[in-house]
Amino acid sequence: MTRAMLITHTHPEAPADPTSAAVAAAAKAAKEASVELITTSDELHKHGEAAAGIEAVDGGERPDVCVVLGGDGSILYALRRFAGTGVPVFGINYGTVGFLAAVERDHLEEGLRRVFSGDFVSLDMPALTADLPLERPVALNDFSVNRHPHGRVAELSYAIGDEEVGNVRCDGLVAATPAGSTGYNLANGGPILAWGVKGFVVSFIAPHTLAVRALVVAPDDALQVRNAAGREPVEILIDGEAAGELEPGAALEIRFEESVSRLAQVPGSSFYHRILEKFGKLA
Repeated sequence: MTRAMLITHTHPEAPADPTSAAVAAAAKAAKEASVELITTSDELHKHGEAAAGIEAVDGGERPDVCVVLGGDGSILYALRRFAGTGVPVFGINYGTVGFLAAVERDHLEEGLRRVFSGDFVSLDMPALTADLPLERPVALNDFSVNRHPHGRVAELSYAIGDEEVGNVRCDGLVAATPAGSTGYNLANGGPILAWGVKGFVVSFIAPHTLAVRALVVAPDDALQVRNAAGREPVEILIDGEAAGELEPGAALEIRFEESVSRLAQVPGSSFYHRILEKFGKLA
């Protein structure tokens, strides 16, 4: 371990952001471990003196590990940023749920010691991809297609290959990876897919029917989501971030890809224990 990248969340807590103190602790721990700690100039500006000793590198970085001080959104951002590079992302939870984090903020010191000494394991994370005019059209959690606020109810259909499976008036549709199945999909009543499952799940948001059910799709099957002709454009989101619109009559093809990003975890951690810890016992 010789070089680490630091990323913090995009929504600092006012009036005093606790991640600034964590940034200073990370700089100190990296120096003691003889690890070069880098970040972006925006991060240096955000944390000021707390980031003293951290070098700014804007683009082209290839660290041995990426350390995230933030919640699931920041961890997902880092996973997308380093998709296809093999760089593991080690999250320390400074968000709300922190389902993807390796350690909680109360164990900051232990987490920094582990990450800078390389005392972690890396899980290969699958993703969903789509043909969109973006630098990284990759979703580690989910693709969602949503009607605009105050817009008409959407009419969406989805097909697997040439077979139409669902056609529903609804507020939207979510296609989620196993990691993302505990997010928007779970709120829709969709099933949880354990990490390691090959495939993804499709669920409707607020469907206007009692008959609709979520569907788990095989990893080699392409999903086509279509916005009905004559309706309004619907918004496309990647891991909760706006990524364009799906016009009336247009379709979006989504595919499953294995081993796109690497998520660092503490040795011995369990997906099922994480479910219990973050969501409580399942009924």
